[in-house]
Amino acid sequence: MRQLDITIQNPTGLHARPAKIFVNTAKKFKSDIRVQHGAKKANAKSLISMLTLGVETGSEIRILVDGADEDEALQVLETAVRSGLGESEHIENNGKQKTTNEKQPTTSNQQPITNNQIQGIAAAPGIAIGPVYQFKQSELAIEETFAGSSEEQTRLQEAIERARGQLVTLRKQMIARAAEAEADIFDVHLEILDDPELLDGVLAKINAKQSAAQAWQATIDARAKLVAGLDDPLLAARSADLHDVGYRVLRLLVGAENQGAKLPDHPVVILAHDLSPSDTASLDKDKVLGFCTAVGGPTAHSAIIARALSLPAIVSAGEKALEIEDGTVVIVNGSNGLLTIAPDETAVSQAKSARRQWQAQRDAAEKSAAQPAVTQDGHRVEIAANIGGLTDAQEAMQSGAEGVGLLRTEFLFLDRAEAPTEDEQFTVYRDVAQAMQGQPVIIRTLDIGGDKPLPYIEVLPEANPFLGERGIRLCLNRPELLREQLRAILRAAEFGKLRIMFPMVADIAEWRAARAIVEEIRAELNAPSVELGIMIEVPSAALMADAFAPEVDFFSVGTNDLTQYTLAMDRMHPSLAGKSDGLHPAVLRLIGRTVEAAHAAGKWTGVCGELGADPQAVPILIGLGVDELSVSVPAIPTVKAQVRSLKLEETKSLAEKALNCATAQEVRALA
Repeated sequence: MRQLDITIQNPTGLHARPAKIFVNTAKKFKSDIRVQHGAKKANAKSLISMLTLGVETGSEIRILVDGADEDEALQVLETAVRSGLGESEHIENNGKQKTTNEKQPTTSNQQPITNNQIQGIAAAPGIAIGPVYQFKQSELAIEETFAGSSEEQTRLQEAIERARGQLVTLRKQMIARAAEAEADIFDVHLEILDDPELLDGVLAKINAKQSAAQAWQATIDARAKLVAGLDDPLLAARSADLHDVGYRVLRLLVGAENQGAKLPDHPVVILAHDLSPSDTASLDKDKVLGFCTAVGGPTAHSAIIARALSLPAIVSAGEKALEIEDGTVVIVNGSNGLLTIAPDETAVSQAKSARRQWQAQRDAAEKSAAQPAVTQDGHRVEIAANIGGLTDAQEAMQSGAEGVGLLRTEFLFLDRAEAPTEDEQFTVYRDVAQAMQGQPVIIRTLDIGGDKPLPYIEVLPEANPFLGERGIRLCLNRPELLREQLRAILRAAEFGKLRIMFPMVADIAEWRAARAIVEEIRAELNAPSVELGIMIEVPSAALMADAFAPEVDFFSVGTNDLTQYTLAMDRMHPSLAGKSDGLHPAVLRLIGRTVEAAHAAGKWTGVCGELGADPQAVPILIGLGVDELSVSVPAIPTVKAQVRSLKLEETKSLAEKALNCATAQEVRALA
């Protein structure tokens, strides 16, 4: 037997995504693999068992491996853990990030509440007004008659297979609704169906002469109770996934597949004790205006799906919400977590006015999305898209994008055991180029490390991975990985207007080394010339922009990382996130310096971070001289509309005042 003590560094511990990757990695080996955390020990090939360990960030676990391939298994698992178990830059989204200009859900309301209001937790922004419908799961009659072990096991396997098919269909429906990252939630549900310990527990009860339905319900309830009792809220929230999968199979076992909750034939606001991920994903937006639950949290999968589907939602409003009678009109404010019961005419009028104004602005922006973003005094700003794949590119064209300002290539490398081949990459880059129909496409080379490790690329443990081997540093240290990606991009360049951008460049020597590799490969392939640029994410690059500008073709400012490195604040830190603001004058001065250096050399500068879609930041960035704003696909129409409402001279004056402010709060007050 071999063993290893190792610390889990994932920001949220072993929650569903990294636990799933750990389990899938362990399943590749024949050896018996166990994980010990404190007094608890889990089967490493069981997702449920791993979740019940309750491993938080910074916790030490012991991996114990016993079997023929124990050496290899321990080595691979160690590499996987040290490289982050596929954890990317956002929690539970499991893939590419879709950032909008909406604020993250907040947990409290700043205004005093009245007697007819309930304060919950904001889960998905927006306002819904309508009659209440209390959503309740139907009670299932559990068959206690035992038909024999063989027959009960057959019934169980048939129900599991049908449930698997339903989950695959649900996942496809989520993807069709432009919620690809959220669709991966149902991969966790599929993993639960295949959990060996869960199935062993059910089969043991069947062999003890319980019916399949009895055995399944008892086993699921016991596992869900264990997970719900964990101290970590994010891990405890996964008990809802267990109940969701359990109820799905149970309905099939008792022949109640079509006995789910039925919605009225008119639009309603749903109130419920809780909503499962499946319930939420299945909601018909023509009938459901929004929802409020008595329990749950903003990190629960139902809340994540609600945000993806643009359904206003409140969670953790308490049992009082379940006392509201069906048909009672309520206002759900998913932006501040406030539920208003039987509002008076004034409150309804104010809520409707706010909703109409927002909707009118959104509709007008979408109708004119194809029009260029030109200020009232004739200054044009290019509005491009941040994308993570072919589907995003197609949606970007429909939303009025004037190109792709950032193609994140990490999606090709995540959730797999080995790097994609050159041909795989070429196919994607070619297809994206063709989908953009001649519009420019900036492809960022692989940006991993820090918060985006890969299990098959070994990186030595780092005390602070954000200041370690990431971005261009990592790729230059693994030239074959970089060369393969560059070959794929240059091969695809004949199919569209591709540009190459290198991330996390801090020193001009890094830029020159990367450029030399591109030119060498281009000569080998006799490929067309492509524009080369760098991301301005590290303060040193912004401060040395005048040295870079004569050599690069363009700059693109990654405001997310530039902000955290300038202010020395982790933008994902729960108590610092509010202070990590890209409108801080120090960040704005670095952006202004970059633009000035670029223009002096006849080059252009874009912004591809979240700041580019912030309504308060847009006029300031334009006033600083930023030439391009690359934003999430949903934000394109509204950003273009905002640009059309501005005057360049006024934005210049605003930007000058912003640079002379002392704090981000002062800048926002000014804006």
